[in-house]
This record gives sequence, C-alpha cells and structure tokens, in this order.
Amino acid sequence: MFLKKGLLKIFALALGVSVMLSSAFGADSKLDELKSKGTLVVGVKNDIPHYALLDQATGEIKGFEVDIAKLLAKSILGDENKIKLVPVNAKTRGPLLDNGTVDVVIATFTITPERKRIYNFSEPYYQDSVGLLVLKEKNYKSLADMQGATIGVAQAATTKKIIDEEAKKLNIKVKFSEFPDYPSIKAALDSKRVDAFSVDKSILLGYVDDKSEILADSFAPQEYGIVSKKGDEKFAKYIDEFVKTNRNVIENLAKNWGL
Repeated sequence: MFLKKGLLKIFALALGVSVMLSSAFGADSKLDELKSKGTLVVGVKNDIPHYALLDQATGEIKGFEVDIAKLLAKSILGDENKIKLVPVNAKTRGPLLDNGTVDVVIATFTITPERKRIYNFSEPYYQDSVGLLVLKEKNYKSLADMQGATIGVAQAATTKKIIDEEAKKLNIKVKFSEFPDYPSIKAALDSKRVDAFSVDKSILLGYVDDKSEILADSFAPQEYGIVSKKGDEKFAKYIDEFVKTNRNVIENLAKNWGL
C-alpha cells in the first residue's frame, strides 16, 4: 500500500516536471497553434496612409505593414492569404493581443524599455522620428515657437511624453489633447481645435496638404517591432528571425510604399 502511494507521488511529480519542461520549450507555442488552425490574425492600423489604410472602394486594408503581415503569414503557413486583419489603434492594440483576439500586432508599435517588460518585440523593421504637422498660416518654424500651444496626439501613444520632454528642454509649456485615431487629430488641426498634430513623421506624410506643413524638428527616433505575447519564447524567436532574414525584402516594401 505504502509502495503504491509512493509510486503515485513519483508519477505525479514526474508529470509536473514534464508539463513544466514542455511549456518552457514551447511545445504549446502559438507557432504550433497557428499551423494547426491555418490562419494568422494580425492587428494593424487602418487609418495611416502608406502603412495601413482602409480602401473605401474595396473594403481592404493596404500598406507597408499589411505587406509585412502577409510575408509573415507566408513564412509560417506557406500562403500569404492565410491571414485575417483586425483594425487596431494605439489604445486597443495591447488589449486585443492580451485577450487573444489577435496573434501578433504590426501597427507602428514603438519599442520602449517599458513596453518590452509587457510584450515580446521583434528586431525593428522600421525607424522614424516624431514630428509636428501645423497649419501654414500659424507661421510656426519649430516647437520653440509654440509656447502655450495645444498639441494633438493619439491616445496611449509615446508622442505626448516625447513632446512634453522636448518642450521642457526649451523652457516652454504646451498642452495636449488626446484622440482615438489620426483622422480625428487631423480634423481637429483643420478646425483649429489644436495647433499641431504630432506623431512619427512618416505617418504625418499621409496627412499633409496644401494648408499644412511638417516642421523640420525631429524628436526621439522611434523603432517599430512586431509584437507578440510574453511567455512564448519559441514564437518570439521565430518572429525575430523572420525580421532578420527578410530585412532586405522589408526595406524594399517600405520603398514601394513611399517610406
């Protein structure tokens, strides 16, 4: 009887160790799950010209980051069409990854030390700097001219912190107004509810028009990475290697989209 109980304890212990090792070495990795279900679900923006913009005529989201998503689907599943795109913004992309709605996020997600504690980020696939889009009639030349100005930024983005720090260096004070998406910030700029629209410069390029201009200022170079959940190192390593291996292809995709 005692021998039987002892064997049961040993078996239970061995089973626990086996489960822990399987988890540690990625036996239940998202990579295996994707190959089983046959579809990669990717969170992308749908309001950024060149990166990921909804085509109103076709209902499709097209752009640089969408093409990266297709390239990743082809790498994992052998077919770029085995993909589902889910629109996200700076505020929703993290929660939608957390709750499993999307498998990865490719949505101008800036790599920061704070974010790397929460998510796995790949090697950077693109780098840009924060800029300012203003109305020409304001005659602003740089951030230094914008004492008391209101800056429009996206909710949950790094932009607010960056511009605030730069303003303090210049010994000026600016205010901020946060918006859920970029078209809303541009509308606020056009209606003069904000004095500037701030985000990464290549994003601003998609919103500049005859009445507006991008100032020469460039702040805090931003690096974008493909984002996945923490705790799945097998999947994270695969994505990282994907970016490294396809560096030249990704650079050509950026050029094709005018970035």
